[in-house]
Amino acid sequence: MRPINDPFSGSGAAARAKFLLLGSFDSRLENLMNRVRSLNIEHVSPARLVRPEISRRPVSAVAEEANTLALMRRWFFARKPDAGFVLSEFPATLLQAKVFDEWLDARDESLQGVFVSLGSNESVVLHYRTLGLIIEASDLAA
Repeated sequence: MRPINDPFSGSGAAARAKFLLLGSFDSRLENLMNRVRSLNIEHVSPARLVRPEISRRPVSAVAEEANTLALMRRWFFARKPDAGFVLSEFPATLLQAKVFDEWLDARDESLQGVFVSLGSNESVVLHYRTLGLIIEASDLAA
């Protein structure tokens, strides 16, 4: 497989590109994030969306996952379909990944790629690798 020097190539207008960043941000993806900022692509994470909300803490992992899915669903369907984004820290579980795929299908949208970073859930990585969407950090232009 040949390296991908520009992950935004082939995605039409670069500002419409849609990417996932699995795991936590690390220095290998710093150039990508700088490019995202320069293109004014929205960078979204559940943690950033939760901060403004005033709510009780969920009492269980199931309730917390349901809360995260509801919060992300609200964001996803409220945004303009042609707006690009880099979504980090979501999906964090295989269930979230499959639900997110259904949302993309419902709006006839697709991802340009998925970047894997430290702390990524292996089942989520495998899911997106099977779909052929994984872009290795080593394949990015310096």
